[in-house]
Amino acid sequence: MSSVKKVVLAYSGGLDTSIILKWLKDTYRCDVVTFTADIGQGEEIEPARAKAEQFGTTEIFIEDLKEEFARDFVFPMFRANALYEGEYLLGTSIARPLIAKRLIEIAAHTSADAISHGATGKGNDQVRFELGAYALNPDIKIIAPWREWDLNSREKLVAYADTHGIPVEKNPSGGSQYSMDANLLHISYEGGQLENPWTEPSEDMWRWTVTLDAAPERPEYVELDFRSGDVIAIDGEALSPAAVVLRLNEMGSRHGIGRADIVENRYVGMKSRGCYETPGGTILLKAHRAMESLTLDREVAHLKDELMPRYASLIYNGYWWSPEREMLQQMIDASQATVNGKVRLKLCKGNVTVVGRQSDSDSLFDERTATFEDDAGTYDQTDAAGFIKLNALRMRIAARLRR
Repeated sequence: MSSVKKVVLAYSGGLDTSIILKWLKDTYRCDVVTFTADIGQGEEIEPARAKAEQFGTTEIFIEDLKEEFARDFVFPMFRANALYEGEYLLGTSIARPLIAKRLIEIAAHTSADAISHGATGKGNDQVRFELGAYALNPDIKIIAPWREWDLNSREKLVAYADTHGIPVEKNPSGGSQYSMDANLLHISYEGGQLENPWTEPSEDMWRWTVTLDAAPERPEYVELDFRSGDVIAIDGEALSPAAVVLRLNEMGSRHGIGRADIVENRYVGMKSRGCYETPGGTILLKAHRAMESLTLDREVAHLKDELMPRYASLIYNGYWWSPEREMLQQMIDASQATVNGKVRLKLCKGNVTVVGRQSDSDSLFDERTATFEDDAGTYDQTDAAGFIKLNALRMRIAARLRR
């Protein structure tokens, strides 16, 4: 412990990280630098500065990373149509590599020899933060208090806060019963009544999306313009990546789109139940697949679908900065050169329906060939007989042997 002189702490200003800030100073007798990231969680983050200053912290970093988050992490992920275990849009997972990156950069800038985070020893986030940190600085020291201290209950945490004058919310009914994580892409809920997978979440848990009963009866139509696999405009209005996600979140939330209730397999080995709201991401995924359906070669599209579960697992498990993810990303990005055009969607009562897609320059849909009317000689239907017989040859040989 005496070898640690300065630590960069991923600091939210909440109960856990406020206690960690004090605990690091007392346990390691070191200077602590705090880093607070605004990645669109929708909460005021400036109070974190006052809390950090309360404990004598002089090096405080509070940064708006929303555009970098959307541009360099969310959008590349959606080019891959990534879904973990068929349902999870990876809202928490995709934020961790950006935070790990900035922790390492700030550590270098401030000459710190360690970083610290508030992830528990049971979850995925400890793996994501630390794999990312080691990939970017193999010699960095990482302090994970939840794996070192004995403050393993809320009662012990509150008692520690009382002893050291750390202001915390003590009334359990005054806040949420859930462990929540929010950013530009999603909000997640774990714990509380969700620990029983048979229990339906209470309606007052959901923070972003309206109920289907409260959603408008009339559908809303929206048009998304794509360039190289990314949305660049909504209803003809050019928007930045972060603004795209925010606008789609607003639309999806008012139509009750994007709720998920999942039992997932954590990387550390246990199953956990989580609920998620990802309204904008749900719309974005549907639209992107529709755009690809028109502009991607069949075998390229199918190969992407085969590789997608591996890509999604890499993100979920914390391997964003790994060479294999970067290799896959290059392939995915190369496939997006022709994913250009417009998709029209209908939003209504929790549903996202594709009702139109077009691409003036890159559409592979040939109406003359696909038509049920006169195909003007573009397709010779008699060719299909030989095609079918060649593809059936191995099965015909096997059938004769069985007969």
